[in-house]
Amino acid sequence: MRYEDAGVNLDAAEETTRRIKEALAPARHPGVIAGVGAFAGAFDAARLAGLERPVLLASTDGVGTKTLVAARVGRWRGLGADLVNHGIDDLLAAGGWPLFFLDYLAADRLEPAVAFEVVAGLAEAAAAADLAVLGGETAEMPGVYREGALDLAGTIVGYAERARLPDPARVRPGDVLVALPSSGLHTNGYSLARRALAELDWEAPREDLEGRSVADALLEPHRSYLPEWRRLERAELLPKTAAHVTGGGVYGNLPRALPAGLGARLQRGRWPEPPIFDLIRRSGGVEAREMFRAFNMGLGMLLVYDPDAAVAALEVLEEGHHVGAVVQGEGVFVEGVDG
Repeated sequence: MRYEDAGVNLDAAEETTRRIKEALAPARHPGVIAGVGAFAGAFDAARLAGLERPVLLASTDGVGTKTLVAARVGRWRGLGADLVNHGIDDLLAAGGWPLFFLDYLAADRLEPAVAFEVVAGLAEAAAAADLAVLGGETAEMPGVYREGALDLAGTIVGYAERARLPDPARVRPGDVLVALPSSGLHTNGYSLARRALAELDWEAPREDLEGRSVADALLEPHRSYLPEWRRLERAELLPKTAAHVTGGGVYGNLPRALPAGLGARLQRGRWPEPPIFDLIRRSGGVEAREMFRAFNMGLGMLLVYDPDAAVAALEVLEEGHHVGAVVQGEGVFVEGVDG
C-alpha cells in the first residue's frame, strides 16, 4: 500500500510547495531571515528597537465559506488578499501595525494550480502592505474536507507602542462614530449569502448590481484600511478605539470598541451600502435586523472620536462618513432598523 492509496498525493504536495515559493517571490521582504521551507519562520525584530514599551499583537482568522463561492466559479486569486487584509484590519483595530504573516491551506486533494492562485493573491496583498510572509502550512486531508473544498486561514503578527494602544475607558457619551466603507461582504456572512442567492445566475451582469455579476460582487476583495490608518497616524488622528466589522456584523462588533455602560446609535443612510446587500435581503427574504447581525452592511471599520477630532479626521480621510454617536446604555441602535 502507498500513501496515494489512502488519498494523499506526495507528488502533488511537492509541486504545491514549489508553486507556493514561486508565488511568494514578488513579496520578498528584507526582514525575513528564514521563510518558506524552514521548520519555523524567522523575522528580524529590529523594528521594535525604537519603541519604549513594545507590544506584540497576533490574530488568526480565515475567509469562511467564501472559499465555496470561489470554487463555484473557479476564481481563487482574491482569497489570498482577503486573508491578508482581514488580518491587517484586525491588527489596526487593536492598535497594531503589521510585521509578518503565516498561512494555512488545506483540502481533500491539493491542486497546485489552485494553491498558486491563492498564494499569488496573498503575496500581492502582503507586498502592498510591506508585510513579510514567513511561510505556512499546506495539508491534504481526505475524509476531513469534502471533495473540491478548500480551507484557508492565516495568522498575522504585529507590534505597537504600549502607550498608544486603544483604551475603551476614554470613550464618552457624545463621541462620534466615523465609518470607513466596506467593499462588500469582505469575509463574513457567506453561508447566508450563498443560501439566499443560490438560485440566481451568478455570472450574468445585473442592473441591480450596477452592471456587475453576483460572483463579482461576492468575490470583491476584503478591503485593507492600512492606507487610511497611515494617513491618520501622520496627522496624529488615530481613533480612541475602533471596531473591525467581521463575524457577528454591526451588532456584534461595535460593542467591542465601547466600555460597559455605553452603546451606539447609527443613522442609516449616512453611508453607502453596496447593492449586494439589498439583493441578498430581497432574494432570501432576510429581515433588516438579521442583515445587520450577519453582515457589515457597508461599515467596514468604525472609529470612535471626540467631536472635534472627528471633524479633523473626516478632512484627512479620502472616504469617511459620520454615521452616528456613542450614547448612554448598552448595545447598538440602528435608526430605520430598530425603530
